[in-house]
Amino acid sequence: MSEHYHDVGDLRFLKDMGKLAASDFNAWLALDNIVKREDGAVPRKYRELLALAVAFTTQCPYCIEVHTRGAKSLGASKEEITETAMIAAALRAGGAATHGAMALKFYEQV
Repeated sequence: MSEHYHDVGDLRFLKDMGKLAASDFNAWLALDNIVKREDGAVPRKYRELLALAVAFTTQCPYCIEVHTRGAKSLGASKEEITETAMIAAALRAGGAATHGAMALKFYEQV
């Protein structure tokens, strides 16, 4: 395995992906652009913070960088970024706990 699993240079392959599966790739781009909407009920800054929370839980370093920069450019503070990380951590922990409860249910069924 590569020493640098997450290599920003790998993003150059997105261009190839766009050619190899153009329809799917363009649909993904359109979906990704939801964060940039200015006309939604959720303000743009909050959209960036939501995207950042998801990026923390999916552990995508590229998304973390892009959405941190986006949130900062819209006025998000370090405190808001940090609280976003803690909220994401709490939800991730909640998922682990509830799946633990599910494991106990399955244990009882055996």
